[in-house]
Amino acid sequence: MRALITGITGQDGSYLAELLLSKGYEVYGMVRRSSTETFDRIQHIRDKIQFVQADLLDQLSLVHVIEEARPDEVYNLAAQSFVPTSWTQPMLTGEFDALGVTKVLEAIRLVNKKIRFYQASSSEMFGKVREVPQKETTPLYPRSPYGVAKVYGHWITVNYRESYGLHASSGILFNHESPRRGLEFVTRKITDGVARIKLGLADKLMLGNLDAKRDWGYAGDYVRAMWLMTRQKDAGDFVIATGISHSVRDFVTAAFGHVGLDWEKYVATDPRYMRPAEVDFLVGDASKAREVLGWQPEVDFKGLVQMMVDADMKRLKESNH
Repeated sequence: MRALITGITGQDGSYLAELLLSKGYEVYGMVRRSSTETFDRIQHIRDKIQFVQADLLDQLSLVHVIEEARPDEVYNLAAQSFVPTSWTQPMLTGEFDALGVTKVLEAIRLVNKKIRFYQASSSEMFGKVREVPQKETTPLYPRSPYGVAKVYGHWITVNYRESYGLHASSGILFNHESPRRGLEFVTRKITDGVARIKLGLADKLMLGNLDAKRDWGYAGDYVRAMWLMTRQKDAGDFVIATGISHSVRDFVTAAFGHVGLDWEKYVATDPRYMRPAEVDFLVGDASKAREVLGWQPEVDFKGLVQMMVDADMKRLKESNH
């Protein structure tokens, strides 16, 4: 089997590449010609991946890549994925996260309709939630340019599935973290901050809204769900979540507690980190994924926080020696 992963250098791309390689796949990773491309997350498997150059903004490059790689499956994980950036770069976010999806689907339709497609949808599409917990049928009410663009990407995937008979599935993934999460994301900012404070490299951690609640899982568990979707007889949409919600404050408490520190002595809030429109309460109902895919998460909240803190402690100790 051959798979093409867009966004292979990201958190999810790196875990998905590992998973597919372990299952004997030939893995193709799509990368942009860009001075900022970092291969840190996939350095350990870099020699096992075949890289192909293309860009989500360039339709023709996507057609060429699919002709060249001849994949059985395409996983579209590339996106402008940082919500705060979507306010400062709303156009670019739309180009990548909405039109980019359409371009990949269009390339598949033109080259080979038998290719199975996975789209990375997001719990941010629920935004100002209409019901709790959120499931596949919950009405969408995005609260950021990122969420809005992801809604477009989600529905265009449904549209190509229904219009052209493509095996195109969407995973509506709730927040999923890991030691490979970017430092700009709040969870990683917390675990990196905790490690720095514990090691005497910092004495303060500035955060935004401590009351925002999220359903946090482990990225390594969530990529397994992506793969299971492409293995189904019929394509569909699936909420992937733990079903348990925690506040940012809970995350902070667990992270500082893991290294024996009282968070209240070190954490301060800064209005600069507040969003123009906040998503207050996300918690997913993954019953469909459990029943249809046989999927369930293996790492719990506490295990996730500890794994991330430990990884940051180890990284900072090594880089300071």
